[in-house]
This record gives sequence, C-alpha cells and structure tokens, in this order.
Amino acid sequence: MSVPSREQVLHALATIVDPDLGRDVVSLGMIKDLRISDAGQVAFTFELTTPACPVRERFQTMAREALMQLEGVTGVDVRMTANVRSAFPRQREDVLPDVRQTIAVASGKGGVGKSTVAVNLAAALAGTGARAGLLDADIYGPSVPTLTGVREEPGVVEGKVMPLEAYGLKLMSMGFLAGADKAMVWRGPMVSRAIEQLMTDVRWGELDYLVIDLPPGTGDASLTVAQQVPLTGVVIVATPQDLALDIAVKALQMFRKLNVTPLGLVENMSWFVCPNCGHEHHIFGHGGAERAAQRLGVPFLGGIPLDEEIRAEADAGVPIVVSRPDSPGARAFRDLASQVAARTSIQSFRRLPVINVR
Repeated sequence: MSVPSREQVLHALATIVDPDLGRDVVSLGMIKDLRISDAGQVAFTFELTTPACPVRERFQTMAREALMQLEGVTGVDVRMTANVRSAFPRQREDVLPDVRQTIAVASGKGGVGKSTVAVNLAAALAGTGARAGLLDADIYGPSVPTLTGVREEPGVVEGKVMPLEAYGLKLMSMGFLAGADKAMVWRGPMVSRAIEQLMTDVRWGELDYLVIDLPPGTGDASLTVAQQVPLTGVVIVATPQDLALDIAVKALQMFRKLNVTPLGLVENMSWFVCPNCGHEHHIFGHGGAERAAQRLGVPFLGGIPLDEEIRAEADAGVPIVVSRPDSPGARAFRDLASQVAARTSIQSFRRLPVINVR
C-alpha cells in the first residue's frame, strides 16, 4: 500500500482556511512536526494563534476529515497547541520585553463598567491556558484590588517589584503599593512617572497577554501608556445610550491619532433579563455600540448583559468567569475574550510571509 507524500498531506491541509486571518493554515505556518509512517499514520501538531481560538475543535475535525480522504491514510493524530505571537518587533526592550500582546481597555467616561470588563477579559484569557496579566493603570481610582479581592503588598526581588497572583493572573496596581483606599493627590507628571514604573519596574515575566485597565477619559495616564508601550490595540467599553457612545467615540479617535489600533467596541450593560418573566429588556437602549462601530469602521466585539451576578461577584472580589462559569455573563466575557484574541492574532500575522507548498 502506498502512503501519501508530505506534499499531498500539506495540500489537503491547505484547504482549511482561518476565518479571521483569511489564509490557509499551511501558509500561516500552523502545521508543525508533520510525520507520515509506513503504515499510513499521519501525525502533526496544529499550532493555533491563541489558546482562546473559538474554532479549535472545528479545525481539528476538518484536518482529520481532509486527510482521511487521501488514499493510503489509515489514521490521523492531531496534537492541538497554541503559540501567541508578538504583534510587532519590540522597539524598546526595556518596556515589557517578555510580553507578546498588550491590550488596553479604555472608556470615554467613568461608570460604564470598564474595570469589570478588563478583569473578566484577563481572567477569561487565563482560563484558556494563556499566560495573562492585568495592569491597573488607574492611579487615582484603582479598582483591581477590590475586583480581585487581593490586598497584599507585593514584594521586591533584586530591585524589581513582583506582581501578585490570583485566578491564574499576574496583577499589579497602585492600590497594592499605596493602599486601595488612599487618595492619590498627584499632578499629571507624577501620574505618568508612576505608570512608567508600573511597567518597567515590575517583573512581569513571560506573558501572552497583558491587559491594561486605563482610567476613563483621555488624560495623562492614557497618553503615557499609548506613547510608552508598544500596544497591540485598544478595546473601548461603552454603554448603549447615545451620550456614553459619543464620549466613547472621542476616546477611540484619540487612540487613532496616537496610532494605536482599535480592536473594537464592546457594549456593556447591553441587556437585562428579568428574573421573574424571563424577558430581555434593553434598559439603556439597544445596538448603539454596534452602529457606532459600523460607522467608525471598527469591529463590534459583542455585548455584556446587565447582570446582578456580575455586580455581586465583582463586589466579592471574584471574576464571574471564575465563580459562575456557566452564567450568561461569564459566557459573554468568554466570547469577548475570543473576539479580542482573534483581533490580536490578525495584528500579529499582518506581515507574515506566505509559505508556498506548491
């Protein structure tokens, strides 16, 4: 019995196209360690662009089906792994050199649940197996200590601050260093310097994703992060009402002027399901963020429900994706994480050369 050649196997696998990147998985370099035995057994590693890939099982099924149609193939062994790639070459090795993707989470105004979104986004990414961290860059109103229930003071090793850890995340916040209840009466230059130190004086180690929770608005903190950190992109959080969306659009335009890629808009408090009647209510309006995203030419990353469980778990210091993983709110945050991971993968592969197997 003849067995298929390496070229035949790769051609069969090249029929699988990544829906986000728009190219086949062979040209993207996702097929690794290909082996074909004399008995017709085909084994290889399928290296995804992120552990949060929403089509992981579909890829695995498609690969098996494509290869089993080849004459001489008696079995297929697919090992699924993931490798989060850096969005661009580091221009400043002293700023987060071991972090592959940096995702800023911003909003035009306060009170839209941005920090809750940032915490659950980071925890959802960590839940997929990714190495994730969360930097609270809100100097005046740090929320991460409360939202994660972490109150310890970080240690210092060889002149570097060691991040605290919870829920599979590495965490850092000015609230850990100065006390979450202490008022920081600082002017702009002091804020900028503090944020620089949170990035350069913290031993983050190797991370696939660092989620950076920015303070609301377009002040010094956001400018410092955008100018000092090689950001993969920014997620803008808004609520459905027109006023909140108008302000969110201004924040997005600011990041565009700073050459930071908008990863998309997310609509928080998007709907409410009545616990008595089970009907879905749009208390603050509906679809505003999606329409704004279409108008601005940026992705709409989805909506997060107005859910009492999300609020209760946040007050208790536990991300809902950890404490109630089967709840509607947790599912919405996991969907958001998959969308954000897909957008960062697109940034990483934008300049990737094509591998031609023909």
